[in-house]
Amino acid sequence: MIDIPTLAFLRLRACFFDDRGRPVPFRLRDKRNTQDDPFDEFLAKMILADIPGVACVPAPGPLITPDMVLYRSDMRINRTNDTMEISGIEVKKLERTGQGPVARATGLDFNTTPPCGRIRVYDARAYPVDVRSFYLFVCLETADDADDRVILSSLALVDGNLLNEDFDLYLSITGQRAKRIDLGTFSDGADRNRPMLIFSNPLGIPELDYSVTLVHSDPGLSESCRDLTEALLIRRRIPSSGETRVFTGYRYALDASTGPTQILDDPFPSPSRDRRTKPRGRFTLPFTL
Repeated sequence: MIDIPTLAFLRLRACFFDDRGRPVPFRLRDKRNTQDDPFDEFLAKMILADIPGVACVPAPGPLITPDMVLYRSDMRINRTNDTMEISGIEVKKLERTGQGPVARATGLDFNTTPPCGRIRVYDARAYPVDVRSFYLFVCLETADDADDRVILSSLALVDGNLLNEDFDLYLSITGQRAKRIDLGTFSDGADRNRPMLIFSNPLGIPELDYSVTLVHSDPGLSESCRDLTEALLIRRRIPSSGETRVFTGYRYALDASTGPTQILDDPFPSPSRDRRTKPRGRFTLPFTL
């Protein structure tokens, strides 16, 4: 049996790229408001909803993580931590800079929810259920035609553990927090105490840009799924312990090169960060006082 993220990856590869691995242009409906997301809707309703034996449930509203949950519709879900049975997918869309590379290569905004290989959802009884999660990173660009279509020039579906496996951190930020209220002269202000998270961007790795890649924790996936070929080994060192986590990057067999597997040690671009926040944008007058 092939697990759900792998089935999703194969479906994405088949729909957004042709037999030679070239992007296939497609059209999205117009964006209605700030929180509206036509691409996520297109994925959940038109692409990933058509996997045999797998159901795709989109998030019930905006600002909810994950963007969709896929699960086996032809069997009872018994192991919520098993990607064979259920998995969440969060979508991250990027653009390119004027110079060509993917924007935010050294760090991507994850807003108020840190990425994690395990995330919390709720069943129909509002009972919390912790499931494995994958993150879909795509570079969305305008197609080279006059037909208002777009393409995906890069796609990476990655195990959330590649980005972070600290579930306690995830829960500490996604759970309830205390707000400051009664602020300001008239005591009608409030501080939501809302964190804004930045974590690594896999498309900042040159070997993942302009390609279609599944990054998985299973080192033997190509043995159970002949449509995949091992292309990369990504090794990330944990600074606090010195341990190393190893993930395998797979490509669709027709896309993979015939060379040896590339080994990438800590390949994420490293930003220089300051513990202090930067001051808010300053308005500069065109004269002196």
